[in-house]
Amino acid sequence: MTARQSKPEANSPFTGDRYLAVTHEVTNQPPALENYNLFDHDQALQEAAEREGAGHAVDTLRAFGDLAGNAATIDLGFRANANKPVFSTHDRFGHRIDEVDFHPSYHELMRIALENGLHSSPWTNPGTGAHVTRAARYYMHSQVEAAHCCPVTMTFAAIPSIRKQPELAREWEQKILANSYDPRNIPHTEKNSVTIGMAMTEKQGGSDVRANSTLAYPVGSEGPGQAYELVGHKWFVSAPMCDAFLVLAQAPGGLSCFLMPRWRPDGSKNPWQVQRLKNKMGNIANASSEAELRGALAWMVGEEGRGVPTIIEMVAMTRFDCMIGSSAGMRQAVAQATHHCRHRSAFGNRLVDQPLMQNVLADLALESEAALAYTMRIARALDNQDQEHERLLARLATPVGKYWICKRTPNHAYEAMECIGGSGVMEDCIMPRLFRESPVNAIWEGSGNVQCLDTLRAMQKEPDTLEAFFREAAEAKGTDARFDRFLAQLQNDFADISDFQYRARNLVDRMALAMQASLLIRNAPSAVADAFCASRLESNGGMNYGNLPSGTDSEAIIKRATPVVG
Repeated sequence: MTARQSKPEANSPFTGDRYLAVTHEVTNQPPALENYNLFDHDQALQEAAEREGAGHAVDTLRAFGDLAGNAATIDLGFRANANKPVFSTHDRFGHRIDEVDFHPSYHELMRIALENGLHSSPWTNPGTGAHVTRAARYYMHSQVEAAHCCPVTMTFAAIPSIRKQPELAREWEQKILANSYDPRNIPHTEKNSVTIGMAMTEKQGGSDVRANSTLAYPVGSEGPGQAYELVGHKWFVSAPMCDAFLVLAQAPGGLSCFLMPRWRPDGSKNPWQVQRLKNKMGNIANASSEAELRGALAWMVGEEGRGVPTIIEMVAMTRFDCMIGSSAGMRQAVAQATHHCRHRSAFGNRLVDQPLMQNVLADLALESEAALAYTMRIARALDNQDQEHERLLARLATPVGKYWICKRTPNHAYEAMECIGGSGVMEDCIMPRLFRESPVNAIWEGSGNVQCLDTLRAMQKEPDTLEAFFREAAEAKGTDARFDRFLAQLQNDFADISDFQYRARNLVDRMALAMQASLLIRNAPSAVADAFCASRLESNGGMNYGNLPSGTDSEAIIKRATPVVG
């Protein structure tokens, strides 16, 4: 027998039917990250909930974490994003309907959110830890699918503005706060629950809403609570299937805020007409639109000419939810990356055991935990607005946090995707969705420059806000010399803010880092706090993730952040 004809060894892959039919075995692949509890597998979230006042809600949070991590729930997010909303101007008989059709998975996600009070709980059950509990649940739910959270957020955030007009609040509030979901395109008078959207920006102004050209004509009497007809356009109408919208328009007395329903009281369709849906790079499951208002009936909310101060009550809450959403995106990215690297091997070792990968994973985990710590601290401040320090802190720390956390998310999403490699780019993985979603919160509800200018506005209007911010940050003084130096230099640089607009990004960057460092020093394990201060407060020459200095306890940081599944 020649060498070519030699009989294969018994354990050779070239024996029997395997030679003819089996190409390979699937090995060295992680199991799907599903059927796990998002609360139980997130140590930082558990600690933050307890620390900030939601310890009494642990059972509720654990139950919601189990629902959010269920494979069927996770699948809803994929299906909602695989099936874009479809817009129809008219029905088949020629009636104008302005209807957006969503995949059933979108409606199921909305039902879960609203039945669990993600739009209502701090208003219906205020008290210790109400905002913290709601933020924790929103944080977990947003990890499943972020886009549909837009109408959930706006419905939640509308309450402070609508309450400025008591007669409108009496008509709408009970239905806004109902823990049920009714997606039907019918008058709000025929529904037990409603959702609220927002229409502020126009083509010529964007963030400069005072440039709005939409006009409000009084139907009869003028002033707060009175009916007007709106004529103009809106460049962004978020979630056009909501039952009513807070809208800015120019009344005779100046830019004012209005509540504009989809239907008139007589049951006829209100003449605001969707022109088209926005073709967005991310946020796919949610519909955003352009619309023209052709005499749309609306009621003035708040004082005439005080539209921005009135609607800013809503905007402040939507900005807070942007912080939660971006923090959630980071957390899901870390969960996916650490889970993958825990199961995947390359070059003879598991990825999670390889030093350079440890540096990257630990750095990503630090960013995620710092974002969560900041966000949950603001949630506690919102729960205690009767305390002056908490009120002042929330006023200044919200635009700072919205700016920093949301702006850090896109590169964080990319780096987590790179940890997974080529599989992380595939659309059957959640990573492309996290990456496409990552810029949204940074741009919407006021982009980075707008947040920096709002920070300046807060300091100019209430100088005590800056004092409250530094008083809170200083709670960590005396523990870490690097932090003490960083905070002292930052405070010194605020001695003269005459050119604040030019230097705003640098100052707000460092404000965010100072607050995150303070919170981690006071509350996180020493490995986390030490690594954060070493990598964020001292220059080590590296700008990308994966630049933690030698001596960092990366293994401890990664272990804390990794969901142990499979």
